[in-house]
Amino acid sequence: MMLKGITRLISRIHKLDPGRFLHMGTQASQSIAAHLDNQIPVDSPRAISRTIENDPVKTFSEACLMVRKPALELLHYLKNTNFAYPAVRYLLYGEKGTGKTLSLCHVIHFCAKQDWLILHIPDAHLWVKNCQDLLQSNYNKQRFDQPLEASTWLKNFKTTNERFLNQIKVQEQYVWNKRESTEKGSPLGEVVEQGITRVRNATDAVGIVLKELKRQSSLGIFHLLVAVDGINALWGRTTLKREDKSPEGFDALDPFIPILVSNYNPKEFESCIQYYLENNWLQHEKAPTEEGKKELLFLSNANPSLLERHCAYL
Repeated sequence: MMLKGITRLISRIHKLDPGRFLHMGTQASQSIAAHLDNQIPVDSPRAISRTIENDPVKTFSEACLMVRKPALELLHYLKNTNFAYPAVRYLLYGEKGTGKTLSLCHVIHFCAKQDWLILHIPDAHLWVKNCQDLLQSNYNKQRFDQPLEASTWLKNFKTTNERFLNQIKVQEQYVWNKRESTEKGSPLGEVVEQGITRVRNATDAVGIVLKELKRQSSLGIFHLLVAVDGINALWGRTTLKREDKSPEGFDALDPFIPILVSNYNPKEFESCIQYYLENNWLQHEKAPTEEGKKELLFLSNANPSLLERHCAYL
């Protein structure tokens, strides 16, 4: 998985159509900027394997996932990676609710345990949809920053990779304003802290982190995993209007290895049902019977998300 093309994920690079999306005068932009440093998100950092707010991890008070073939296939590829060659991209695909996110979480957990640096975007939709507190970019007037979202991402990145932040040194000087700058050779952690404590600089800090990691990932100092959940959002429908509506996305990913995440096979379906029964999630008297299992199989078509939804009422 490569950083090539990922720099376009920085929220400040998305071009907007101000006439159709945002009506903001100069005074309004300055007003938001003046208060950004007082709007540091106070919520705790999102876990690196966050899925959705109604996470079953919270429901069952334990972090469990089913070991499935797609994740094992991807782990096999990663374990046999030759780091002397260019990085390889992998694409988990499949129907909605088949478990793509959890397969990705499985891989992220493995790489974190193997002491990889994790560059994780838990939900790409947040970078292009329902955008709030936008600021016009000083770098390019046709672009807009999302400083609060960028600051939240930096907090998560710090939590996940804190052991690397003193080890990696920036390779050039970065000037934030007339009084503050990050000197060449400083720890990358200083850039991250700048984005967290000075929220108006958060978007630029994200860009610097991506640029430095892309530049240094080939030096052999660390192994890097770039994991983006919901990457289709970057080329799908968006509230960030652009003049160019032409299809795009494959050029940023090609070449890649596709890995299909499908519905449960019979063994996985049975394993999931047994897990729900053991945790008293299924309490209907017919749930453990063969008749009940067949009905759940028919209603859900062995789709993990639909099965969870149907079981919630039993």
